[in-house]
Amino acid sequence: MIRQVKPSDFYAVSSVIQSWWGGRDLRAKLPKLFFEHFQQTSFVVVEKGELIGFLVGFLSQSHSDEAYIHFVGVHPDHRKLKIGKILYQAFYEAAQKEGRTTIKAVTAPVNRVSIAYHTKLGFQIEKGDKTVDGISVFSDYDGIHEDRVLFVKKLEEKV
Repeated sequence: MIRQVKPSDFYAVSSVIQSWWGGRDLRAKLPKLFFEHFQQTSFVVVEKGELIGFLVGFLSQSHSDEAYIHFVGVHPDHRKLKIGKILYQAFYEAAQKEGRTTIKAVTAPVNRVSIAYHTKLGFQIEKGDKTVDGISVFSDYDGIHEDRVLFVKKLEEKV
């Protein structure tokens, strides 16, 4: 079952981040404020009381046509079951409902799975200022030596 996040979902999500990302501790990238302030554009998938996927996104305050996907995760045992696609579709629909036609996302150049997945979903890689392992990246995007791959996807406008 997919639903919008609630503040209490923060604890379930933060408790799985390290294990779902192979031991990488990315919890600091997803503070509780996302679960309090972006409920309309963030979603969880729960099956038999167990969290199996989440997407945290928001509408850009600076660019009225854009929405941003900040963090997405799917339980390793549930990958390849289209959980991610369901989450992305829910986000697209929420963004379109608010008149957004451009979806953006960011990942690290080492995250080949994320790069492949976004490309498969129809995202384009934005042209950065350098290339790393054949991928266009933006230098120091998230800080010194923190290069990032930026993605963009255009949605059809709702009439």
